[in-house]
Amino acid sequence: MFNFRARLIGADLDRRLVGRTVALAASPAAGRQLRAAPDSSPLWGAGRVEDTYNLMGHALRKALGVIARQQGWGLAEGTAALAEQAGAGVLGGSSLKAALDMDWDDPAARGHALGVVLAALESVEVFVAAQPQAPPAASAAVAVAHQVRGQDVGVGSEGTASLRQGVAKQRRVSVEDEHMRHGRKSRSTLVDGYKRHVLTDLDSGLVPAVGITPADVPEAAVTGDIAADVAAQDTTLVELHIDRAYLASTMVGERGEELAVYCKAWRVGNGGRFAKTDVRIDFDSGQLTCPNDVVMGFEPGRSVHFPKDACAACPLRVRCTTSSSGRSVAIHPDEALLVELRERQQTPHGRAQLRERTKVEHSLAHIGYWQGRRARYLGPRKNLFDLRRAAVVHNLHVIARQPPGGQQAA
Repeated sequence: MFNFRARLIGADLDRRLVGRTVALAASPAAGRQLRAAPDSSPLWGAGRVEDTYNLMGHALRKALGVIARQQGWGLAEGTAALAEQAGAGVLGGSSLKAALDMDWDDPAARGHALGVVLAALESVEVFVAAQPQAPPAASAAVAVAHQVRGQDVGVGSEGTASLRQGVAKQRRVSVEDEHMRHGRKSRSTLVDGYKRHVLTDLDSGLVPAVGITPADVPEAAVTGDIAADVAAQDTTLVELHIDRAYLASTMVGERGEELAVYCKAWRVGNGGRFAKTDVRIDFDSGQLTCPNDVVMGFEPGRSVHFPKDACAACPLRVRCTTSSSGRSVAIHPDEALLVELRERQQTPHGRAQLRERTKVEHSLAHIGYWQGRRARYLGPRKNLFDLRRAAVVHNLHVIARQPPGGQQAA
């Protein structure tokens, strides 16, 4: 089974399998047009998530265990014996914190424990380097311990090591799965692992493409992979229904004229004074006009600053700005799209179009049921394989619910 899965992944056949289920339900005509919506949900990683002490201890025990197996020891017995030889006996037990036996509520005790673990790191590093023909996996495990020290431990002006405050960018949280990350799906939903992304066909309910990203990566980053999967299916994306997390994606930023984007625009306000929606923006001439008919040129992605003298003499100043340097207006790089979205959501038809993307939430829930809330594998590629497997199961259920004669013959 392991070799079979590896061959499937190596030949990218899992992506082809998803495309095949879509083709079973599609009309035989080439160049099918697709109305689709993406969304994401948390996927907790399969690797153990540990704090700084245990991450370093786990990595160092792993290095000793690799050498113990090379020398013919049993794993537990060999690790304990080699830890003593290396001068890092604290690593010999099954629990690092039990071996340290500290009062973890005492800051001074925590600092002492950190010093003991850092000393063990130096001792194991010297021990591994002195081993003839040490397996590369041992040095790699020591490198993981160094990575954890670099991201989590700082040295003060007195040369005393202590844990850094806050969370380092792209912080490693697991020894066994280097790609898992701390992430946040919402203000209240934290995740250690990955995000799974699903693209749903709003007309058929099929899932033509999926993606996996580390949990700390913005949703927009996955759209390049999803677009490649869609392109491989002889399908043209004509409507993209998204939430605002995907507005910064390449699918939106590099879209062609044939792609219509539907999204609820960011709310615009100015504390009860004139908002940006009260400023007239002419994209053809590259000019914007304030409520007092003062005209300024603009460039997408930059802010426009009205002359402070003109604002100071303006009869509408009180209703516009309180700044002594004059009113400024920020222009989004894709301001034309945001204007279009705001205008559209002011109409009943436009709001009805926004509600269409709720279908992707149903598909995401179904796939989450098939795959589960926790990853089966270590690493993003194997978990992408598993997500595609769940997408195939979902698509086959959708096909099975189609009326007789509603699907293409296999």
